[in-house]
Amino acid sequence: MDLDRLFQRAFGDAEPEHWGTGWISGTLSVFLGVLGLAAVACLIWPQLLTSPDVRALLPLPWVRASIEVLIGLAFLFGLTSSLLRRRKVLGFTGMGLALAAGALGGGHVGVPSEVPTATAYLGLDWFLLNLALLALLFAPLERLWPLRPQGVFRAGWTTDGVYFLVSHLLVQGTTLLTLMPATVVFAWAVDPGVQEFVRSMPFMLQCLACAVIADIVQYTVHRLFHRLRWLWPFHAVHHSSRNMDWLAGSRLHIVDVIVTRGLTFVPLFLLGFEAAPLYTYLVFVSLHAVFIHANVAWHFPRWFEAVLVTPRYHHWHHALEAEARDRNFAVHFPWIDRLFGSWHAPAGRWPTAYGLADEVVPEGYLAQFVYPIRK
Repeated sequence: MDLDRLFQRAFGDAEPEHWGTGWISGTLSVFLGVLGLAAVACLIWPQLLTSPDVRALLPLPWVRASIEVLIGLAFLFGLTSSLLRRRKVLGFTGMGLALAAGALGGGHVGVPSEVPTATAYLGLDWFLLNLALLALLFAPLERLWPLRPQGVFRAGWTTDGVYFLVSHLLVQGTTLLTLMPATVVFAWAVDPGVQEFVRSMPFMLQCLACAVIADIVQYTVHRLFHRLRWLWPFHAVHHSSRNMDWLAGSRLHIVDVIVTRGLTFVPLFLLGFEAAPLYTYLVFVSLHAVFIHANVAWHFPRWFEAVLVTPRYHHWHHALEAEARDRNFAVHFPWIDRLFGSWHAPAGRWPTAYGLADEVVPEGYLAQFVYPIRK
């Protein structure tokens, strides 16, 4: 099923999409309506749809108030869009979602004071939190400073959106599989003396050590995915996107995710970093991984690009140009590529196109899931 075409048929039209046409308000209405309705579902079925960590992080009164705001804004934007736009589908859909969320109880849904932790759950709350933060941050940035004049709903956006959704919904399973190599296979190698020394280091030094060690491992695994023929099809999925933006980084085969994250966590586990610097690094990598794929024409000083991976640097890793093939494997620090001879960042230039030059990976989450197996 071509989800891009399905959404285009349902919501697309020939009307302009600039400010004042009702397109922005209509899109916001649907977006906020989806967030509000899904958040209400989290209140109705918290044991099934929410993760214990996120429940502990977000105060319930704040969640209730946020849902009411989402519902109100979704209806208001939908009404605005329906008044401005000749085709009313965006506005009516947003208002419909808002009314459905309100009819189910909105932010007033009763929630038990103690929600028992289920054996298995879906991270819908984790998905909603990340979607709201990342979309509301990066979508405006890409519209204000676009590298290429592609719309928010460019070709392949539904495939990447499904990856984003699935990776968050299945966070419990992927986390378990990510931790398993370290906690099960390498548990025997833990040295309390080494861990005590690492934990005695200053907070910022632990954060930096986490990032450097993780990126050295990621560099190695990333390069192996490019070099080993039996691993490459799993990583080819990530390179199949012909458009770069904040959502494109989500296109990762589950095998790629588990292998890379699982091996990266091994040294971090063995060294025993404290929770605060470890979580700080995880927040950094979550934002940075989105940023380096973003469709933003931001130019940084050469000294900065030599220290930290930027969108221009990582875009070259996805480039179609032959000069960039098998280059720029580092995720955070370009100097790792310099050390191992895989650095490529021609001054002032961006790639002209992205994707795979001699391989065709089908679109769609399920088709890409089985692609490495069938190849």
